[in-house]
Amino acid sequence: MNDSVGLPPHRVAAMVAPALDRLVVAGMRVFLDGGGAELSQRYGGPAATGFLVELRTRLAAPGGTVDRAGFAAVTRHRDPAACRRALDKHVAYGMVHRRPDGAISATARGTAFLTEAHQVQGEVTEELWAGHDDRVSRLVEASGRLLAYALAGEEPAGGGDPAGGAFAATAPPYEPDGTPPGVLLLNRLATLRHHRADAHAAAWTAAGHTAQSVAALPDGPERVAIDLETDRRAAGPYAALTAGERLDVLADLAALPG
Repeated sequence: MNDSVGLPPHRVAAMVAPALDRLVVAGMRVFLDGGGAELSQRYGGPAATGFLVELRTRLAAPGGTVDRAGFAAVTRHRDPAACRRALDKHVAYGMVHRRPDGAISATARGTAFLTEAHQVQGEVTEELWAGHDDRVSRLVEASGRLLAYALAGEEPAGGGDPAGGAFAATAPPYEPDGTPPGVLLLNRLATLRHHRADAHAAAWTAAGHTAQSVAALPDGPERVAIDLETDRRAAGPYAALTAGERLDVLADLAALPG
């Protein structure tokens, strides 16, 4: 199968997007329902742990930090003042350390929470995707290649945001030895979701919009144009796969429960 007949990268980027949303949301939902909410309460509740969970792929790593620009990118569709106040609470609970330049990292207590959260995620994703071991394994391998391509900066000019975007803040995901396949997949899909978010932000910024104005944009030609430009900017990593492999990824994503 060749790209002119099959699935060129920009088409795959568009088709993968809803699957990323569905599976990442499902994975986080079963985490909370399967013990994550109780775990969070033991450490102070969402006011103490929310951003640790959201930024787990970087903050769980030894010495892992998220800088001010990266935090702003991850939270670009939320009120900045509210996010700062929420982060203040994480600091007050002793879960997050904030440097004078605004970069954040997990404290020892925050790291302990993330270690336990990693274990819970392993248990719940194993249950969520039980019976799909081969499919999960294929997607872990494919998503690893996509991330490697994106991290190498091999996308065409104009693809995604430069350093300082949400992808740069969350990738590569921390994957210690023994990480369960379900956690590998969930976290890799989450970081790829941020890659598309950066592409979308670049597209609406180029069109003269802000996060607020693009959210209020009605359906119509302008929104379609922004979505098409998002697909173009998000397409780069999918060049790491053949057209046949792209089709396999779409099929496997569609078949996973969630």
